[in-house]
Amino acid sequence: MNNTKKPNFTILFFSIILGIFMAGQFKQNIPILAPVTISSIQAMQNEINAVNKEIEDVKKLTVQRTEQLRILESIALGDEDIIDILETELQNTKIASGLKEVEGPGIIVRMEDNMSETAFGQEYDLDLIHDIDVLRVINDLKGAGAEAISINGQRILSISEIKCRGPVIKVNDKSVAVPFVIKAIGDPKLLNAAINAPNTYAYALRTIDQLNIETTIEDHIVVPEYNGRFNFSYAKPLKEGD
Repeated sequence: MNNTKKPNFTILFFSIILGIFMAGQFKQNIPILAPVTISSIQAMQNEINAVNKEIEDVKKLTVQRTEQLRILESIALGDEDIIDILETELQNTKIASGLKEVEGPGIIVRMEDNMSETAFGQEYDLDLIHDIDVLRVINDLKGAGAEAISINGQRILSISEIKCRGPVIKVNDKSVAVPFVIKAIGDPKLLNAAINAPNTYAYALRTIDQLNIETTIEDHIVVPEYNGRFNFSYAKPLKEGD
């Protein structure tokens, strides 16, 4: 009887060992899958949109460089008037640098303090428009593709300052007071979404702080040229060969 039980015990022992070995192999081969959430899908979509935008920018830059090369080749062959080409380049440079008045479709944003009776006595930050509020709205418009922006007639450039000075704010060293009227030229739908879509900064100012922010979409908006001064204390042109 002992001899009969011994083979069965041996088979059982090796079966257990084989089962443990196979279970370990299966465990090692099972991939770890992260849960899919709405936020992860949105993050992935944002990355895809960013990459697509970079591709479009590269395509536009390639077209521009190709056109410039064609012009230079035409000049070398004597087929183009150099004066006309330089004048066109000068106008394009002025538009890109904000030194020329421009027009086009876009959006007008009007920002005012909350002057209702229920606002008085609340915290200071809750019922007045501040420089940071204007700056955040402008940054959102830039992020939505605004090609030209002005505040109360002052053109906004990368060097424009927006600072609080008591009841007014300073823009390009000029004092402007409420209502702050921001004009932005670009895709009206994208610019409007940057102000009115939920979770935007302007939406929070209007719905939470109860500040007066109105938007209108226009087919024809005029943004003036920059009339301030350029003061560069640290940035210097790079010399050739450096």
